[in-house]
Amino acid sequence: MRSEVVESIIANLNQSYVFPEKAAAMGKRLRAQLQHGDFDAITSADKLADTLTETLQRDSNDKHLEVRYFEHAIAQGDDQSDSAENKAAELAEGKHFNFGINGVDRLKGDIGYIDLHQFGRPAMVATRIAAAMTLMSDTGALIIDLRHCGGGDPESVMLFASYLYDKPTHLNDVYWRDENRTEQRWTTATVAGPRYGEARKLYLLTSSDTFSGCEDFAYALKNNKRAILVGETTGGGAHGGGPHRLDAHFMMFVPSGRPISPVTHTDWEDVGVVPDVQTSAKKALDVAQVAALKELIAGEKDADWRQRLRERLHDLE
Repeated sequence: MRSEVVESIIANLNQSYVFPEKAAAMGKRLRAQLQHGDFDAITSADKLADTLTETLQRDSNDKHLEVRYFEHAIAQGDDQSDSAENKAAELAEGKHFNFGINGVDRLKGDIGYIDLHQFGRPAMVATRIAAAMTLMSDTGALIIDLRHCGGGDPESVMLFASYLYDKPTHLNDVYWRDENRTEQRWTTATVAGPRYGEARKLYLLTSSDTFSGCEDFAYALKNNKRAILVGETTGGGAHGGGPHRLDAHFMMFVPSGRPISPVTHTDWEDVGVVPDVQTSAKKALDVAQVAALKELIAGEKDADWRQRLRERLHDLE
């Protein structure tokens, strides 16, 4: 079983991994370890999956590469996500966490706040994004908190971003190595809820835990100057992909897509997204509020409201 799983990993890397040269190098090292007997002492299937994941991530620095063991047999052609059972489980899990929208608030000083933990599936999260943006529609500035945001569906990244621009905007391209094609990703011309637009300031909070699709969102909005990032450099996982069956009980996630920014012509893999304003994740919300309040005070014509904004700024500083 160990040999079968390792050889299947090598085949899938060579066929689909985003960088062919890295795939060949990883495959060579894995086969050498197998022949050397490095995996012979492993008798637990879960331990084998964990060890192979650690090995692949160490050799590639790609945190999306993962091997998993399933107690129940995986049918041929089953990617463990399309079955009715798994869809039902995903729906139930999504409901427990509101499909990634952890909280929506209106902070003192007329600043909107959305705490986003994940980009849920579009069909599940679209109405919630529209509802959140309805609540944010009259705010003077908006803070989106990505400090605990671990990833999600790239279609929902585009959906959410579409509320934050006045017109269709090119976010990035993705080159899919296994299909040898490049996909363009743009915001949409229409949205279901009120469009927030580009006139008001937008701040994104980041941490070292911000990862994958949440980094995609931050990277695009930073590079096209739509948002100001406040916090820590993110986790550094850029490559998209999908699950691949290795044998009856093992599966791996193979990153096969490489984002390409129309601004930087590269991505954030292994380096993360560097914020515009670097501070600790703990302080990021206060720092963003201070910046937003200063902007609002500078443009406020109502003397009474301007004084209230100054009082709130004084409290934070």
